[in-house]
Formats: sequence, structure tokens, C-alpha cells
Amino acid sequence: MTAIPAAFPAFRIHDDDAGYRSGIEQVSLDDLSPGEVVIEAAWSSVNFKDALAGTGKGRILRRFPLVGGIDVAGHVVASTDKAFREGDPVLVTGCGLSETRDGGYSKFARLESRWTIPLPAGLDLRESMILGTAGFTAALALLRMLDNRQVPEMGPLCVTGATGGVGSLAVDIFSRAGFEVHAISGKADQHDYLRSIGASQVHGRDALATTRPMESARFGGGLDNVGGPMLASLLAQTAPYGNVASAGLAASPELHTTVMPGIIRGVSLLGVASAGTARDIREQVWSRLATDWKPRHLDAICTRETTLAELPRVFESMLAGGSLGRTVVRL
Repeated sequence: MTAIPAAFPAFRIHDDDAGYRSGIEQVSLDDLSPGEVVIEAAWSSVNFKDALAGTGKGRILRRFPLVGGIDVAGHVVASTDKAFREGDPVLVTGCGLSETRDGGYSKFARLESRWTIPLPAGLDLRESMILGTAGFTAALALLRMLDNRQVPEMGPLCVTGATGGVGSLAVDIFSRAGFEVHAISGKADQHDYLRSIGASQVHGRDALATTRPMESARFGGGLDNVGGPMLASLLAQTAPYGNVASAGLAASPELHTTVMPGIIRGVSLLGVASAGTARDIREQVWSRLATDWKPRHLDAICTRETTLAELPRVFESMLAGGSLGRTVVRL
């Protein structure tokens, strides 16, 4: 049995009379949120939500102090739930981590068994965190579109914010699933990267610059990670009965549009809320990510490995728009 040390390092976030601050501390198992499963963490990841939480630039945490990190993967070292045994590889993404309970930026993590997912065959722990919340979100968006009768014959799927974590993985996952993918990015120097991971065409942001309520149908549907005018423009350019999944607000949380794409073309706007996804759907998504939807270019999409000590610099770079693909955290 793996011995759990009396103290171990964790990246912890505070907001009290001394102000908002975060950094590495020594914590004990008793400091962590309750749960049935204790793991020795191997990998985590960095998401936009983590950067907001770690810097205090977004109201993510519901209580303090908490260990950051909305994703974690590792091996079980103790469990009061008979479904999990010592040595089992497992993962958790979202499900309250670094929001209402201690997250994955810790050498050991205590998790609720109802949200702990056995690592599916076809993925290793590092790959599961290259995917993490970002890959889960992209795959959940595809599942929602397919459930609403999206098919490749409707036309290409458009991915906005395509160089980010969700966007990059969506490009790869959608193309793996048999769809033509058009990527939207303002980073002209990354167009070759987007083509290399599965985009058949790459457009600048001006492709979604229209302010008219309806345009010629250009896309079969898509995934928007940006919000604001780009989402409105994507809806206006979507083919009849196509689906647009909304998963982010990198540019704006607002949406000013009309009902015309919906009532004239039957276009559907689908919300993608990965954090609260029911367990049966969660298991279905991870099964697909380990098999027929597993991205072909995970090594290219994982552009950086980092450590707990380097997280503050990574957060600032991400919030400044300097991130590309996915960053994993080696624990």
C-alpha cells in the first residue's frame, strides 16, 4: 500500500483579509475536501478556468482556501468505495474541482467516487490530461450535435478560437469523426499548425465579421469558444438544421442576434456545460475519446509541460492570449 505522507505540496488559493493569493503550500490529507477515493496524482492540466481562478481575475471558487486545478489523473492509493481498488488508474474533470472542493494541483487528491472515472483502455494518464476538460468539452459538443442529427453532408463544422485547448482538440476530434473542419483564428502564424491537426481550411476572424442577421449558408454547424459577435455571425452562416454548440466566452459573454436563423433555417444553438455532465454521459464521452474519437495529434496539441511552481507564469500567458494547444502539469 502506498504510504501517504503527513504533508505534500499543493497549489492552493486563498482570499481573505490578506488578499487574493495563490502558490505552493504543504498540506495534509485532512486539509482536503472529503471523498471516498484518494489518488496519488500523476498529471493535471491548465484550462482557461484555472488561469482565472489562480489569478483571481474570474470568480471561479465558491469557497476558500481551495487547491486549484479542475482536472486530475492518477492511481488510487485508498478507497472506501469497493468499485475502486489500490492501483487503479482514474481521472476526474470538472465536477466541482477547484470550485466547491479541492482540485488536482496536488501530489495527492481526495475525490468523490461518483465522479471518478476509471481510465478507459486506449488512453494513458498523460493522454487523459492532454484531453482533460478541454477534450471532454469538445467531444461533448460533438455528441450533442450528433444527438440533434448533425451529419457531415450538411457541410463543414466551424471551430472558433481554434488554437486554444478546446478549439485544437475539437479540430482533431471532429475531423477524426468524419467531418470537414474549418478553423477560425486570429493567429496568422498558427494556420499551418491548425492544418496539421485536421483543419481543411483556416480563416481569419473576418470570416465571422458579419453583423447581418442572415448570410449565405457557409457551414454545416460548429463549435464556438468565443461568444459575442462571432457566435452571432456563425449562427447567421449555418446551413438549415445545422447545430452550433456554445462552449466559451473568450471574447464576450453577450450574444446579440435575432431569431431568424432559428425560424428560417431551423438552426439550433446548443449549450455545452461540461462541469455538470451526468455520469452516464460522462462515461460515454470518455469511451469515445479513448476509441473512435481519440485525437490523432495529441503530441502536437500538447505544446507545453509544466510544474506546480511554474503555474503563475503559465496563467498570465494564457490570459494574455499567449497559449497554444494544451498545457499539462506534471505532478
